[in-house]
Amino acid sequence: MKALVVDDDPITLTLLRDSLKYLGYEVATARNGREALAYLDKEPCRLIISDWVMPEMDGIALCKAIRERPIGGYVYIVLLTSKGGTTNLVEGYAAGADDFMSKPFEPAELNSRLRTARRILSLEGRDVTIFALARLAESRESDTGVHVERSRCFAQTLARDLAAAGKFTDEIDGEFIRLLYLTSPLHDIGKIGIPDSVLLKTDHLSDEEFETIKTHTTRGAVTLEEALRDFPEAKFLRMARDIVLNHHERYDGKGYPKGLAGEAIPLCARIYALADAYDALISRHVYRDAVDFEGARQIIAAERGKQFDPQIVDSFLRCEERFIELCKTTKDPSTQRELPEEA
Repeated sequence: MKALVVDDDPITLTLLRDSLKYLGYEVATARNGREALAYLDKEPCRLIISDWVMPEMDGIALCKAIRERPIGGYVYIVLLTSKGGTTNLVEGYAAGADDFMSKPFEPAELNSRLRTARRILSLEGRDVTIFALARLAESRESDTGVHVERSRCFAQTLARDLAAAGKFTDEIDGEFIRLLYLTSPLHDIGKIGIPDSVLLKTDHLSDEEFETIKTHTTRGAVTLEEALRDFPEAKFLRMARDIVLNHHERYDGKGYPKGLAGEAIPLCARIYALADAYDALISRHVYRDAVDFEGARQIIAAERGKQFDPQIVDSFLRCEERFIELCKTTKDPSTQRELPEEA
């Protein structure tokens, strides 16, 4: 495996490089975040160990830049830092760091952190399988386009903002954000079991047909529950189940399938519910045109405390420009989907 070490201190850079080579890694080096990004533009790298404090571009800015650009495969980032305290950890997780290591580092600790990194990166085959299953469910509907990719990016953006704002600190950390991004594409996996005559209907659904559509939440959750019985320690299955079952619940208790309200709805599902709804609003469907960005913002804001968790709506309003940027870079050419014009 190739590792990229980023540090402006030549002594630390040399020590890390030599330690990694001793452990069998192919190693590249950079002296700051800008050099690291330039390297990643030319060469793929799955593991990055970066200092936090550096000139030109520090470790936090590097994390954010990596997470916002389409680099193939997941990149695992370890930040080297002498900073301590919950506030700094929250800032690092919100920027996209996966792990932290004290500076100066101990070789034994480095080896331990790298074992964790290898274990996480080895799971990418699972990630591909999950995403393929999600696309299978989405492919049954002709107008879904880039919904899977875009809505999970929206959810990830919200989770990072909430972490940076110090919200839900007992739940949101780097693993939560990673798992949310990984598992949210499965939100509609239960639609595989919905008859085409209902799922693909272009006219208004009857009450009975709508009740059938609503069962996609419980159908998908049952499948994941069965998997959880065999693998009870699999956190990704637990979060996937929570999103699948609860992403149509409403904060005011008027959603389905159980009519849960407020914080009784798992946080991952409350976050994804807004991401999912926003993408549905700004997308063209066979039964309606897309809503423009201003209209979508007004609808989301009006549902604060009703359909959506107030804190997550506030996060969306802080992140709206990022949402719009994601929309403009993820148009689906296969369906010729047109994004809504800005008001």
